[in-house]
Amino acid sequence: MKSSTKEKTIDGPKDMASASLRRGPLIGAITNPRWVLLVPFLLFVGAITAVSPSFLGIDNILQVLRQISVPGLIALGVTFVVICGRLDLSVGALLSLTTVTVIGLHDRFGPLGAIAACMGVGLAVGAVNGILVAYWRLNSLLVTLAMMSIIMSVTRIVTGGKSASMSTDTGWFSQLGGGYVFGIPIPVYIFLGAAVVLSVFLTRTTFGRRVFAVGGNETASEFSGFRSKAVIFGAYLLSGAMTGVAAVILGSRTMAAQLEIGSGYEMNVFAAIILGGTSLLGGAGGIWRTVCGVAVLGLLQNGLLQVGLPYYTQWLVTWAILIVAVWVDLASGRGRVWA
Repeated sequence: MKSSTKEKTIDGPKDMASASLRRGPLIGAITNPRWVLLVPFLLFVGAITAVSPSFLGIDNILQVLRQISVPGLIALGVTFVVICGRLDLSVGALLSLTTVTVIGLHDRFGPLGAIAACMGVGLAVGAVNGILVAYWRLNSLLVTLAMMSIIMSVTRIVTGGKSASMSTDTGWFSQLGGGYVFGIPIPVYIFLGAAVVLSVFLTRTTFGRRVFAVGGNETASEFSGFRSKAVIFGAYLLSGAMTGVAAVILGSRTMAAQLEIGSGYEMNVFAAIILGGTSLLGGAGGIWRTVCGVAVLGLLQNGLLQVGLPYYTQWLVTWAILIVAVWVDLASGRGRVWA
Protein backbone atom coordinates (compact mmCIF):
# COMPACT_ATOMS: atom_id res chain seq x y z
CA MET A 1 0.00 0.00 0.00
CA LYS A 2 2.83 2.39 0.81
CA SER A 3 4.47 1.91 -2.56
CA SER A 4 1.30 2.63 -4.50
CA THR A 5 0.62 5.68 -2.39
CA LYS A 6 4.09 7.00 -3.08
CA GLU A 7 3.61 6.53 -6.78
CA LYS A 8 0.46 8.62 -6.73
CA THR A 9 2.01 11.28 -4.55
CA ILE A 10 5.05 11.94 -6.72
CA ASP A 11 4.63 10.73 -10.25
CA GLY A 12 1.11 9.35 -10.48
CA PRO A 13 0.15 5.71 -11.09
CA LYS A 14 2.53 3.77 -13.28
CA ASP A 15 -0.21 2.31 -15.42
CA MET A 16 -1.46 5.81 -16.24
CA ALA A 17 2.05 6.92 -17.21
CA SER A 18 2.55 3.91 -19.45
CA ALA A 19 -0.85 4.50 -21.02
CA SER A 20 0.24 8.06 -21.85
CA LEU A 21 3.36 6.72 -23.52
CA ARG A 22 1.35 4.27 -25.59
CA ARG A 23 -0.93 7.08 -26.76
CA GLY A 24 2.09 9.10 -27.84
CA PRO A 25 3.62 12.30 -26.46
CA LEU A 26 1.00 14.63 -27.95
CA ILE A 27 -2.04 12.83 -26.57
CA GLY A 28 -0.16 12.16 -23.33
CA ALA A 29 0.38 15.89 -22.89
CA ILE A 30 -3.23 16.70 -23.78
CA THR A 31 -4.53 14.34 -21.11
CA ASN A 32 -2.11 15.52 -18.44
CA PRO A 33 -3.88 18.00 -16.11
CA ARG A 34 -0.56 19.57 -15.12
CA TRP A 35 0.36 20.64 -18.66
CA VAL A 36 -2.82 20.98 -20.72
CA LEU A 37 -3.29 24.69 -19.95
CA LEU A 38 0.39 25.62 -19.82
CA VAL A 39 0.71 26.79 -23.43
CA PRO A 40 -2.50 28.92 -23.35
CA PHE A 41 -1.35 30.38 -20.04
CA LEU A 42 2.06 31.35 -21.43
CA LEU A 43 0.39 32.91 -24.47
CA PHE A 44 -1.96 34.81 -22.16
CA VAL A 45 0.96 36.11 -20.07
CA GLY A 46 2.79 37.20 -23.20
CA ALA A 47 -0.26 39.02 -24.57
CA ILE A 48 -1.02 40.79 -21.27
CA THR A 49 2.62 41.79 -20.84
CA ALA A 50 2.62 43.28 -24.34
CA VAL A 51 -0.45 45.37 -23.51
CA SER A 52 0.53 46.19 -19.92
CA PRO A 53 4.30 45.94 -19.26
CA SER A 54 3.72 46.38 -15.52
CA PHE A 55 1.92 43.03 -15.39
CA LEU A 56 5.11 41.13 -14.53
CA GLY A 57 6.52 43.98 -12.44
CA ILE A 58 7.52 43.18 -8.87
CA ASP A 59 4.83 45.43 -7.39
CA ASN A 60 2.05 43.71 -9.32
CA ILE A 61 3.42 40.23 -8.55
CA LEU A 62 3.46 41.03 -4.83
CA GLN A 63 -0.09 42.35 -5.11
CA VAL A 64 -1.20 39.12 -6.80
CA LEU A 65 0.52 37.03 -4.12
CA ARG A 66 -1.23 39.03 -1.44
CA GLN A 67 -4.60 38.58 -3.14
CA ILE A 68 -4.25 34.82 -3.57
CA SER A 69 -3.24 34.22 0.04
CA VAL A 70 -6.84 33.98 1.28
CA PRO A 71 -8.20 31.55 -1.37
CA GLY A 72 -4.81 29.83 -1.26
CA LEU A 73 -5.08 29.04 2.45
CA ILE A 74 -8.56 27.62 1.94
CA ALA A 75 -7.39 25.59 -1.05
CA LEU A 76 -4.60 24.00 1.01
CA GLY A 77 -7.14 22.55 3.41
CA VAL A 78 -9.63 21.52 0.73
CA THR A 79 -6.82 19.70 -1.10
CA PHE A 80 -6.87 17.06 1.64
CA VAL A 81 -10.62 16.60 1.14
CA VAL A 82 -10.30 16.26 -2.63
CA ILE A 83 -7.45 13.76 -2.39
CA CYS A 84 -9.76 11.74 -0.13
CA GLY A 85 -12.20 11.65 -3.05
CA ARG A 86 -14.69 14.07 -1.48
CA LEU A 87 -15.84 17.66 -2.00
CA ASP A 88 -16.34 20.67 0.25
CA LEU A 89 -18.48 23.37 -1.31
CA SER A 90 -19.26 25.07 1.99
CA VAL A 91 -15.94 26.91 2.31
CA GLY A 92 -17.15 30.13 0.66
CA ALA A 93 -20.10 30.49 3.02
CA LEU A 94 -17.90 29.43 5.95
CA LEU A 95 -15.40 32.16 5.04
CA SER A 96 -18.23 34.70 5.28
CA LEU A 97 -19.33 33.43 8.69
CA THR A 98 -15.84 33.20 10.17
CA THR A 99 -14.82 36.61 8.83
CA VAL A 100 -17.94 38.19 10.28
CA THR A 101 -17.16 36.39 13.55
CA VAL A 102 -13.57 37.63 13.89
CA ILE A 103 -14.56 41.19 12.98
CA GLY A 104 -17.74 41.30 15.05
CA LEU A 105 -16.06 40.00 18.22
CA HIS A 106 -12.79 41.92 17.92
CA ASP A 107 -13.87 45.01 19.85
CA ARG A 108 -15.67 42.98 22.51
CA PHE A 109 -13.16 40.22 23.27
CA GLY A 110 -9.98 41.54 21.73
CA PRO A 111 -8.03 40.05 18.82
CA LEU A 112 -7.07 36.80 20.59
CA GLY A 113 -10.64 36.09 21.69
CA ALA A 114 -11.98 36.92 18.24
CA ILE A 115 -9.43 34.67 16.54
CA ALA A 116 -10.21 31.82 18.95
CA ALA A 117 -13.94 32.14 18.22
CA CYS A 118 -13.26 32.30 14.48
CA MET A 119 -11.16 29.13 14.56
CA GLY A 120 -13.77 27.43 16.75
CA VAL A 121 -16.49 28.14 14.19
CA GLY A 122 -14.32 26.82 11.37
CA LEU A 123 -13.47 23.64 13.25
CA ALA A 124 -17.11 23.11 14.28
CA VAL A 125 -18.38 23.31 10.71
CA GLY A 126 -15.56 21.07 9.51
CA ALA A 127 -16.44 18.55 12.22
CA VAL A 128 -20.12 18.51 11.25
CA ASN A 129 -19.25 18.02 7.59
CA GLY A 130 -16.84 15.26 8.56
CA ILE A 131 -19.39 13.43 10.69
CA LEU A 132 -22.08 13.58 8.01
CA VAL A 133 -19.78 12.50 5.18
CA ALA A 134 -17.43 10.08 6.94
CA TYR A 135 -19.55 8.45 9.63
CA TRP A 136 -23.07 8.85 8.27
CA ARG A 137 -21.81 8.02 4.75
CA LEU A 138 -23.77 10.83 3.11
CA ASN A 139 -22.85 12.25 -0.29
CA SER A 140 -20.24 15.00 0.16
CA LEU A 141 -21.67 17.15 -2.66
CA LEU A 142 -25.16 17.22 -1.15
CA VAL A 143 -23.93 17.61 2.43
CA THR A 144 -21.67 20.57 1.73
CA LEU A 145 -24.23 22.24 -0.54
CA ALA A 146 -26.77 21.99 2.28
CA MET A 147 -24.18 23.23 4.76
CA MET A 148 -23.49 26.21 2.49
CA SER A 149 -27.17 27.21 2.66
CA ILE A 150 -27.31 26.64 6.42
CA ILE A 151 -24.21 28.75 7.04
CA MET A 152 -25.54 31.59 4.90
CA SER A 153 -28.74 31.58 6.93
CA VAL A 154 -26.88 31.43 10.25
CA THR A 155 -24.69 34.37 9.18
CA ARG A 156 -27.75 36.51 8.51
CA ILE A 157 -29.40 35.48 11.78
CA VAL A 158 -26.30 36.16 13.88
CA THR A 159 -25.66 39.57 12.33
CA GLY A 160 -29.28 40.59 11.98
CA GLY A 161 -28.69 41.13 8.27
CA LYS A 162 -26.11 43.85 8.88
CA SER A 163 -22.48 43.98 7.83
CA ALA A 164 -19.87 43.61 10.56
CA SER A 165 -17.27 46.25 11.34
CA MET A 166 -14.62 46.99 13.94
CA SER A 167 -12.75 49.98 15.25
CA THR A 168 -9.45 50.89 13.65
CA ASP A 169 -6.75 48.52 14.87
CA THR A 170 -3.19 49.77 14.67
CA GLY A 171 -1.74 46.81 16.58
CA TRP A 172 -0.50 43.38 15.55
CA PHE A 173 -3.91 42.18 14.37
CA SER A 174 -4.06 44.69 11.53
CA GLN A 175 -0.56 43.64 10.47
CA LEU A 176 -1.64 40.04 9.80
CA GLY A 177 -3.49 41.06 6.67
CA GLY A 178 -1.99 44.44 5.85
CA GLY A 179 1.58 44.43 7.10
CA TYR A 180 4.88 43.91 5.27
CA VAL A 181 8.19 42.30 6.21
CA PHE A 182 11.18 43.09 3.99
CA GLY A 183 8.76 44.50 1.43
CA ILE A 184 6.73 41.29 1.17
CA PRO A 185 3.13 41.16 2.47
CA ILE A 186 2.74 39.15 5.68
CA PRO A 187 -0.15 37.09 4.22
CA VAL A 188 2.31 35.72 1.66
CA TYR A 189 4.56 34.44 4.45
CA ILE A 190 1.57 32.86 6.18
CA PHE A 191 0.35 31.22 2.97
CA LEU A 192 3.73 29.81 1.99
CA GLY A 193 4.50 28.78 5.57
CA ALA A 194 1.21 26.90 5.75
CA ALA A 195 2.01 25.27 2.39
CA VAL A 196 5.36 24.03 3.70
CA VAL A 197 3.85 22.62 6.89
CA LEU A 198 0.90 20.96 5.16
CA SER A 199 3.09 19.58 2.38
CA VAL A 200 5.24 17.82 4.98
CA PHE A 201 2.08 16.71 6.79
CA LEU A 202 0.65 15.25 3.59
CA THR A 203 3.75 13.50 2.30
CA ARG A 204 5.73 12.62 5.44
CA THR A 205 3.18 11.53 8.02
CA THR A 206 1.02 8.46 8.48
CA PHE A 207 -2.13 10.54 8.20
CA GLY A 208 -1.01 12.01 4.87
CA ARG A 209 -0.26 8.59 3.41
CA ARG A 210 -3.66 7.39 4.58
CA VAL A 211 -5.33 10.34 2.85
CA PHE A 212 -3.90 9.11 -0.47
CA ALA A 213 -4.84 5.53 0.35
CA VAL A 214 -8.47 6.42 1.11
CA GLY A 215 -8.79 8.45 -2.07
CA GLY A 216 -7.14 5.74 -4.16
CA ASN A 217 -9.16 2.81 -2.86
CA GLU A 218 -11.24 3.23 0.28
CA THR A 219 -12.21 -0.43 0.46
CA ALA A 220 -8.60 -1.56 0.29
CA SER A 221 -7.63 0.99 2.92
CA GLU A 222 -10.19 -0.49 5.31
CA PHE A 223 -8.62 -3.92 4.87
CA SER A 224 -5.21 -2.38 5.56
CA GLY A 225 -6.13 -1.97 9.20
CA PHE A 226 -6.85 1.73 9.63
CA ARG A 227 -10.11 3.62 9.89
CA SER A 228 -10.84 5.48 6.68
CA LYS A 229 -13.72 7.31 8.37
CA ALA A 230 -11.33 8.99 10.80
CA VAL A 231 -9.11 10.07 7.89
CA ILE A 232 -12.02 11.65 6.00
CA PHE A 233 -13.21 13.33 9.20
CA GLY A 234 -9.71 14.72 9.76
CA ALA A 235 -9.59 16.08 6.20
CA TYR A 236 -12.82 18.03 6.72
CA LEU A 237 -11.59 19.26 10.08
CA LEU A 238 -8.45 20.58 8.39
CA SER A 239 -10.53 22.25 5.67
CA GLY A 240 -12.59 24.09 8.28
CA ALA A 241 -9.48 25.12 10.21
CA MET A 242 -7.72 26.55 7.15
CA THR A 243 -10.86 28.47 6.23
CA GLY A 244 -10.74 29.97 9.72
CA VAL A 245 -7.11 31.01 9.21
CA ALA A 246 -8.05 32.60 5.87
CA ALA A 247 -10.87 34.49 7.59
CA VAL A 248 -8.45 35.97 10.13
CA ILE A 249 -6.24 37.25 7.32
CA LEU A 250 -9.20 38.61 5.36
CA GLY A 251 -10.73 40.27 8.42
CA SER A 252 -7.40 41.84 9.36
CA ARG A 253 -7.07 43.28 5.87
CA THR A 254 -10.61 44.62 5.41
CA MET A 255 -11.52 45.60 9.00
CA ALA A 256 -15.14 45.10 7.91
CA ALA A 257 -17.15 42.34 6.29
CA GLN A 258 -20.31 42.16 4.25
CA LEU A 259 -22.52 39.16 4.83
CA GLU A 260 -21.46 37.51 1.57
CA ILE A 261 -17.78 38.45 1.60
CA GLY A 262 -16.83 34.82 0.91
CA SER A 263 -19.32 34.27 -1.90
CA GLY A 264 -17.71 32.65 -4.93
CA TYR A 265 -14.51 31.63 -3.15
CA GLU A 266 -15.44 27.97 -3.42
CA MET A 267 -15.33 28.20 -7.21
CA ASN A 268 -11.87 29.79 -7.18
CA VAL A 269 -10.64 27.20 -4.69
CA PHE A 270 -11.76 24.21 -6.73
CA ALA A 271 -10.58 25.75 -10.00
CA ALA A 272 -7.12 26.24 -8.48
CA ILE A 273 -6.98 22.74 -6.99
CA ILE A 274 -7.98 21.01 -10.22
CA LEU A 275 -5.84 23.35 -12.31
CA GLY A 276 -2.89 22.32 -10.17
CA GLY A 277 -3.43 18.67 -11.07
CA THR A 278 -5.16 17.24 -8.00
CA SER A 279 -7.65 14.69 -9.26
CA LEU A 280 -11.36 14.91 -8.47
CA LEU A 281 -11.34 11.11 -8.57
CA GLY A 282 -9.17 11.10 -5.44
CA GLY A 283 -5.88 9.47 -4.58
CA ALA A 284 -3.60 11.87 -6.47
CA GLY A 285 -2.53 15.45 -5.88
CA GLY A 286 -0.29 17.61 -3.78
CA ILE A 287 0.01 20.82 -1.79
CA TRP A 288 2.53 22.45 -4.14
CA ARG A 289 0.35 21.58 -7.10
CA THR A 290 -2.40 23.55 -5.40
CA VAL A 291 -0.03 26.46 -4.75
CA CYS A 292 0.83 26.53 -8.48
CA GLY A 293 -2.85 26.36 -9.42
CA VAL A 294 -3.73 29.25 -7.09
CA ALA A 295 -0.85 31.35 -8.47
CA VAL A 296 -1.79 30.70 -12.10
CA LEU A 297 -5.45 31.51 -11.47
CA GLY A 298 -4.48 34.68 -9.61
CA LEU A 299 -2.30 35.85 -12.48
CA LEU A 300 -5.07 35.14 -14.99
CA GLN A 301 -7.62 37.13 -13.02
CA ASN A 302 -5.20 39.99 -12.42
CA GLY A 303 -4.28 40.06 -16.12
CA LEU A 304 -7.91 40.49 -17.11
CA LEU A 305 -8.15 43.55 -14.87
CA GLN A 306 -4.83 44.89 -16.20
CA VAL A 307 -6.27 45.17 -19.71
CA GLY A 308 -9.40 46.91 -18.45
CA LEU A 309 -11.94 44.10 -18.73
CA PRO A 310 -14.91 44.17 -16.32
CA TYR A 311 -14.54 42.34 -13.03
CA TYR A 312 -17.23 39.79 -13.90
CA THR A 313 -15.11 38.47 -16.78
CA GLN A 314 -13.01 36.78 -14.09
CA TRP A 315 -15.94 34.52 -13.28
CA LEU A 316 -16.43 33.59 -16.92
CA VAL A 317 -12.76 32.73 -17.36
CA THR A 318 -12.66 30.84 -14.06
CA TRP A 319 -15.67 28.76 -15.07
CA ALA A 320 -14.08 27.99 -18.43
CA ILE A 321 -10.82 26.96 -16.77
CA LEU A 322 -12.72 24.81 -14.27
CA ILE A 323 -14.65 23.00 -17.00
CA VAL A 324 -11.55 22.34 -19.10
CA ALA A 325 -9.52 21.20 -16.09
CA VAL A 326 -12.26 18.79 -14.97
CA TRP A 327 -12.56 17.43 -18.52
CA VAL A 328 -8.83 16.81 -18.74
CA ASP A 329 -8.80 15.24 -15.27
CA LEU A 330 -11.55 12.80 -16.21
CA ALA A 331 -9.98 12.13 -19.61
CA SER A 332 -6.67 11.31 -17.95
CA GLY A 333 -8.40 8.95 -15.54
CA ARG A 334 -10.23 6.96 -18.20
CA GLY A 335 -7.24 6.91 -20.57
CA ARG A 336 -8.80 8.74 -23.53
CA VAL A 337 -9.68 12.30 -24.47
CA TRP A 338 -13.31 11.70 -25.45
CA ALA A 339 -15.88 9.67 -23.56
